[in-house]
Amino acid sequence: MLTIVLRAIIIYLVVLFVFRVMGKRQLGQMQPFELVLTLIIADLATIPMAEIGVPVLHGIIPLLTLVILHFLLTLLSRLSTKFSMIISGKPVIVINPKGIDYKALKKLNITIDDVFEAMRGLGYFSLDQVEYAIMETNGKLSVMPKAEAAPATNGALKIKTEPAAIPVTIVSEGKLMKDNLVFAKVDEEFIQNFLKEKLGDKAKIKNVLVMTIDKNGLVYLQMKNGSKQVFENVREAA
Repeated sequence: MLTIVLRAIIIYLVVLFVFRVMGKRQLGQMQPFELVLTLIIADLATIPMAEIGVPVLHGIIPLLTLVILHFLLTLLSRLSTKFSMIISGKPVIVINPKGIDYKALKKLNITIDDVFEAMRGLGYFSLDQVEYAIMETNGKLSVMPKAEAAPATNGALKIKTEPAAIPVTIVSEGKLMKDNLVFAKVDEEFIQNFLKEKLGDKAKIKNVLVMTIDKNGLVYLQMKNGSKQVFENVREAA
């Protein structure tokens, strides 16, 4: 039993390493050759886990071979557009100003219902709303809406807004994210003082569910009991 457990742990760590090396694409964003590699890796990993008679090394070597193959295919795709088109295909326009391109649908082996389903997933329920729709190589549909159906933007409405900023998590589930304090340009003293000011002297970091701050000084704070939420621009206040 211990042997099976150890083999499972070893194969798990190797597969985890393989996927980390291959990148962070989600399944829906994979190119065809990447999806094929993923399926093969999953199948290969189960053999040395379940079959004690198969040496673990016989499972690890094929996995590492596939990693090398992945790098070679990726490199060739970057160097040669023609090679990339052969193994990944190319984007295809399925809707144009004239309507649905039926020949393109037959070439891609998809139906009109498939196109409508993808459109609805993007928030478009009528062909009158779509100027162009492109089926990407990863199977996702990209839509360029008609001018009258396009979402209004602050720029189009001439509304002045603050520059967008990514919030940095400084406390997560009661734990201080020390590595993030440098990026947030705050220290532990700032957090303690903020908690005392908003929640009183008894407030403790361990009772915070999440606390974030962005470069504009906007702070979001929520306690584990969900009782408190604070939004405040501390940069301006300072």
